[in-house]
Amino acid sequence: MSAILEFRNVGASYAGAVVLQEVSFAIGEGETVGLVGRNGAGKTTALLSVYGVPHVTGEIRIGGQPLGKARYEPASRGVSLVPQGKRIYPNLTVEENILLGEASGRKGQWTLDRLYDLFPNLARAKARLGTMMSGGEQQMLAIARALRAEPALLMLDEPTEGLAPVIIDQLTEALRTIRDTGTSLLLVEQHIGMIQKLASRYLALRKGELVGDGPIDDLSKREVQEMIAL
Repeated sequence: MSAILEFRNVGASYAGAVVLQEVSFAIGEGETVGLVGRNGAGKTTALLSVYGVPHVTGEIRIGGQPLGKARYEPASRGVSLVPQGKRIYPNLTVEENILLGEASGRKGQWTLDRLYDLFPNLARAKARLGTMMSGGEQQMLAIARALRAEPALLMLDEPTEGLAPVIIDQLTEALRTIRDTGTSLLLVEQHIGMIQKLASRYLALRKGELVGDGPIDDLSKREVQEMIAL
């Protein structure tokens, strides 16, 4: 399995405060991986490291080639992020927010029609301002925008945060559809049940170190749960 994203002894820090320590892992083509750990373990920092937001040491590779320092490079090379907090542009409509994904310059399967089929609520409200949508709909919008960039790998940071169970179920089904198209997923999520439904593998961070990497079935084992909780 070819690696879409690879971390090689990656460290990350903010103003000298170390958050990640020599983390190494790879995400393969068509693979769905859950990145787990308690709050403050470094999960969000791992995702943001792809964009050079913290100070990064070690090496990050996309498609087998080293990643440069330009912030636009991950998207243009096939890695998209759905950030924590959605970050919907308030002065743009739903459709205008989605079309921002086209800045990647990539072509592929995620046309507007297909995105509206995936998220019918967005189709019905495409002319409304993005921030006038409900929290769940804004999360759908953030995912649609990231997909419009035509990623080979979609990274999601806490996509179910603050959402009702019925919306979580809808997002889980949408992510299953995305996964089944062959798009790789790297999912940071406190809702472990969602990860278990979607992922084939987990990565576990604790205090900035990678302490687990195994099949998703192991995530329910007591020793793994205790390791993550420490």
